[in-house]
Amino acid sequence: MPLDPPSPQSSPDLAPHSAGAQQPLERESPWLFWRGVLITLVVALGIRQYLLEARYIPSGSMLPGLQIQDRLLVEKLTYRNRGPRRGEIVVFHAPHHFDPVLRANIRPSALGCLLVNLPLVGSIPGLQNPACDAYIKRVVALEGDHVVVNPRGQLTLNGQRQREPYVKSWCPVDSQGMGPCRTLNGVVPAGHVLTLGDNRANSWDGRFWPGGAFLPRSEIIGRAFWRFYPFNAIGSLGPAEPGSGAALRNDQPVP
Repeated sequence: MPLDPPSPQSSPDLAPHSAGAQQPLERESPWLFWRGVLITLVVALGIRQYLLEARYIPSGSMLPGLQIQDRLLVEKLTYRNRGPRRGEIVVFHAPHHFDPVLRANIRPSALGCLLVNLPLVGSIPGLQNPACDAYIKRVVALEGDHVVVNPRGQLTLNGQRQREPYVKSWCPVDSQGMGPCRTLNGVVPAGHVLTLGDNRANSWDGRFWPGGAFLPRSEIIGRAFWRFYPFNAIGSLGPAEPGSGAALRNDQPVP
């Protein structure tokens, strides 16, 4: 058959194909739309699960460095190649997820926690589960470190009192040096770290967890590295001591 279009002298049965005639429209399959939505959702969940996710600060446990409602980016690649370093801020599964005492009557499921942490879905009444929450604290000690935390919340690490300029609120104590905050004296076991909130007077951290003070490294979700909101506070959340993240020492200035 010729590839040229029919001429104006073509027979009447070709008239619908002549210039200016309307071609019948094919109806697009609904599957094409939903396939695009599904692919977008899978990609977004994959990025969130394995690479990067956004989090916000719901409490004052990291004041004054991190304010309530600050928005942060949490990356999940660094700790695949190395362990956490002192001074880094980490996001991890709530103690109800791993603490043997707190999780005794809680059975979190991976699917349930995935749904709870989806935007808008988590606000549906009845879906909340404390084991699906995430906490944010600062790594202050690594495995093998001998840690002492006094009633004020001040940290001594391997016999050296630590300078912690990011802490502005210490636990109150009476004339006998006693107060409401718990103390800690122990060695960080293998595969664990110690995390504390910068707001020592108001942080539910390892000092208060009933099943043990130390966080399993396997429970760490990622490293909080960037604040993207509010706009006047955008910037890096690097370790308290730039560079290697080595132990803070009394004779070293800390920005």
